[in-house]
Amino acid sequence: MAGTRRWPAPMIALALFLVAPLLAPGWIVFVLTLALAKFMAVLAVALFLRGGLISFGHALFYAIGAYAVGFAVKWLGVADAVLLAPLGAVLAAGVAALVGLIMARYRGVFFAMLNLGVSMILYAGLLKFYWVTGGTDGIGVRSPTYLGLAPPREVLRTAFYYFTLVLAGMAVYIVYRFLASPVGYFMKALGDNEVRIEYQGESVRRVMYLTYVLSGGVAGLAGVLAAFAVGHIVPEYAYWAQSGEFVFVALLGGYGTVPGPLIGSLAFEFLRTYASKYMPEAWQATLGVIMLVIIMFLPGGLWTFYAAVAGRARRKSEGLARG
Repeated sequence: MAGTRRWPAPMIALALFLVAPLLAPGWIVFVLTLALAKFMAVLAVALFLRGGLISFGHALFYAIGAYAVGFAVKWLGVADAVLLAPLGAVLAAGVAALVGLIMARYRGVFFAMLNLGVSMILYAGLLKFYWVTGGTDGIGVRSPTYLGLAPPREVLRTAFYYFTLVLAGMAVYIVYRFLASPVGYFMKALGDNEVRIEYQGESVRRVMYLTYVLSGGVAGLAGVLAAFAVGHIVPEYAYWAQSGEFVFVALLGGYGTVPGPLIGSLAFEFLRTYASKYMPEAWQATLGVIMLVIIMFLPGGLWTFYAAVAGRARRKSEGLARG
């Protein structure tokens, strides 16, 4: 019975996501789509936070996915989301496979700063080679097609929302499977006792490397979806501030669970939307204050608040059932 009681909340959340485009105005659908896309990048960063590591360079893979879309649209005239989504993820994972050979050797501040440095190299290249990348003007992205089929204009946003929702669900499933695997368990143990992993006969570098490749691919997929959602790509996709945003959101929602980054992404995008509307000169300061409050009163992120409320309600219902 206890196991079945855990299912209503996820099912209710899924139902809300499914009906959102049918009930909500267009701007909310856009914010939800962007939040779902960025959620995957936050989830990628959270894989390392679980192991006690911070990456300030995952914007590298996010930008690779985004610019895969930009280059395909600009140079090849291809805007098929079904083709470009896996392409962007594979390209990002491929780069992660190369960069990960170096990153798997480092921990702590060196890991964080080396990731930041590699990301900033890409950022500089996107600015320097402006005749290819568009420089600060960026690259415009037209509305996506799906295996050559273009939805009617009136349902373009809704179609892409559901496409993003499906891919987000696939990413969640893959990450869940990874976390349930031996490598996933070892990655979590990395933050507690690295030596114990070696005693278990597993290579710490291998654990780091496999996590890095998966993380890069998921972040690349996020970049593809964000590029289509926004419709414009700029070098700031690779900037350190974008990586910092992913870390911020992971801490905001709580990185110890998979739903935590989703809660953080939704909260962040809606907070930013409202704060930039009503406090355009101070929206970043507003987010900073909110982050301080979260750290002081909810160090485990917003997810811990939900878990506490849900746990209290469950205990109360069990008490009533016994009474």
